[in-house]
Amino acid sequence: MFTVAAEAYDRYMGRYSIPLASGFCEFAEIAAGQRVLDVGCGPGALTAELVERLGPAGVSAVDPSEPFVEAARERHPDVDVRQAAADRLPFPDGDFDASLAQLVVNFMPSPIEGLGEMARVTRPGGVVAACVWDHDAGGEGALSRFWEAARELDPEVEDESDQAGSRRGHLAELLREAGLGQVEDTGLSVSVEHATFDQWWEPFTFGVGTAGAYLSQLDQEHRARLREHCRDGFPARGLVLAARAWAARGRAQ
Repeated sequence: MFTVAAEAYDRYMGRYSIPLASGFCEFAEIAAGQRVLDVGCGPGALTAELVERLGPAGVSAVDPSEPFVEAARERHPDVDVRQAAADRLPFPDGDFDASLAQLVVNFMPSPIEGLGEMARVTRPGGVVAACVWDHDAGGEGALSRFWEAARELDPEVEDESDQAGSRRGHLAELLREAGLGQVEDTGLSVSVEHATFDQWWEPFTFGVGTAGAYLSQLDQEHRARLREHCRDGFPARGLVLAARAWAARGRAQ
């Protein structure tokens, strides 16, 4: 689901993850002079924000997807971008002042192992922080409108509400289980304007992420029904969608 072109991911999730990155960096207490790792960087939404704050020499990034790594390297040629999974970070102990994971913990095969690896490569007292969209049923994440419509048509649909970190307080629990101290959590919100329904809908058809994978396996009739169900109530002149992510930070020991 993440072997797609970077441009497809940008249109699907970048429209939300780019504005989210600023607030996430503030919450993670990112400051000039630090050396920071972006874990699960994708095409580089958070990487770009970190470069703006720290300069390319202060940023490293990893992602398991080859297309995303290639895109991040092309967009940030002076940043150390490597292809690697979160649970096998190719860096020595205590190498960074902070390690961040934006919108990726819920896709880690083992979130506790991934967060533990982030803690390992972060110096004692440094910040390990993560954020995940509010995917809980009735939540206010970036994909909530899509999943609400899908559940109304199929109450048994396997949405993203059971994914790691997608409910209030769960990221903090995971950080504590991974051995982090002084754990705090909060909600982060962004607002994104969609000029038309089609502008909002089309990126779901690119097969990106859990929602895109779900849509792609539907037959044509069911897909059309879901599309029209999503359209119900969509304003004629566009929609300003407020999306919330849960965020948590802790200190490496």
